[in-house]
Amino acid sequence: MAAPAPQVLTPTPSRILVVDDERSMREFLAIMLTHEGHEVVAAANGAQAIAALRQRPFDLLISDIRMPDCSGIDVLREAKGLQPDLPGILMTAFSSTQTAIEALRSGALDYVSKPFDIDEMKRVIAQALERRHLRDLAPAPGDVATGADDGRPHACDSMIGRGPAMQRVFALIEAIAGTSSTVLVTGESGTGKEMAARAIHRLSQRAERPFVAMNCGALTETLLESELFGHEKGAFTGAMHTTRGLIEQADKGTIFLDELGEMSPLMQVKLLRVLQERRFRRVGGHEELAADIRIIAATNRDLSKMVAEGTFREDLYYRVNVIPVALPALRERREDIPVLARHFVQRFAREMRRPGAELSADALEALLRHAWPGNIRELENVIERAVALEPSASITLASLPDHIQHVAPASAPPMTLVAGPTPTGSSSTATAFPAQGFDLERHVQDIEREYLAEALRRADGVKMRAAELLGMSFRSFRYYAKKYNL
Repeated sequence: MAAPAPQVLTPTPSRILVVDDERSMREFLAIMLTHEGHEVVAAANGAQAIAALRQRPFDLLISDIRMPDCSGIDVLREAKGLQPDLPGILMTAFSSTQTAIEALRSGALDYVSKPFDIDEMKRVIAQALERRHLRDLAPAPGDVATGADDGRPHACDSMIGRGPAMQRVFALIEAIAGTSSTVLVTGESGTGKEMAARAIHRLSQRAERPFVAMNCGALTETLLESELFGHEKGAFTGAMHTTRGLIEQADKGTIFLDELGEMSPLMQVKLLRVLQERRFRRVGGHEELAADIRIIAATNRDLSKMVAEGTFREDLYYRVNVIPVALPALRERREDIPVLARHFVQRFAREMRRPGAELSADALEALLRHAWPGNIRELENVIERAVALEPSASITLASLPDHIQHVAPASAPPMTLVAGPTPTGSSSTATAFPAQGFDLERHVQDIEREYLAEALRRADGVKMRAAELLGMSFRSFRYYAKKYNL
């Protein structure tokens, strides 16, 4: 029995072009979509479809791949040339992984094998129309407000920010929350990806159902499979009872898969099946169960690069990257640092029963100068430490860690190395530095720490790789990382 089609929000009526050389399929889809309230144009071959596309715009293209005159992929490419934002769904009775990848590479939003389940086809069509509708609603960068006039932060649930970068994120979250589409949240570690996922869930039609989170990089492949899908009694040694997995626990709700890029190739295949079929089996089980869930995935890795390297499945990438939500790094939204810092001061002051705690101007200036490689999580930890250790009500510059206190002011001239001759005529290196002088040891330590932090970021937190990037031994890197509290 097929999983019930989830409730979705779709703009109606929409104009849909159906292309199939098989008359019965063409007429079936036309009747089904007309019944759903859409305007349908049916074409018997590629030439008719291309002629229709040249006459007027459409909201969705549904095409068979194999046709006598030209393929559905050719039709889609022609359509993209005329209407770049047109979503396309391709169908075929001769499915293969290679065909699916070719379809998705050509710009298809989805790929359906014949014969298809009617409810599943309706879901795929509804999601495609949702995505088109959301693109039409998405605000242009210049149309987004930069915060409330009274200076208070704009909050999307527990997310805080009033700058344009976060305003765009808030607008996108609010637009997509009412849909059932799969979402991929990307951003560096510490930018609040799970918080964004929870905000989407709270604003969705599934808000009254469970939100279940899983870290895909924290478990071995075997444990991850059992945790995600559950297991039957006796499936393996120690399986004394049948256990429901997180997919079952999230029934009609949302499941959040963090660190998706760490998932093994085998688990990628199994997750792909859930996304395609909305069905799964418990470990050791034979019964297929319905997966009525919304999937929100997150990663701090570049999945498109992983696809090119062969470490992440291309078909899974296209399935999870239906609606991308990119969270900016804190250094890219410095206007939000004062708002976030004061929020954390107030929160930790309440928790530690330190009423009246405030952030001084010199402390705030230092926070604004710091690069924040650890993003919001690092800022939160710095403020918690300051509130805990500062005996007075005022959080001053001295309350902050040394590496933040001594970051060179932004107004200071840049330190550059200038090659030039020494008085004896031999080649040497002279340094141009501020006339008032500076603390060389502190400056070198700050530079050292920033390079270490940047290497860690580029290595996705893997210390061995970060050490290689800096030409250091792993032991030396570990020593300095501990020294600078990274």
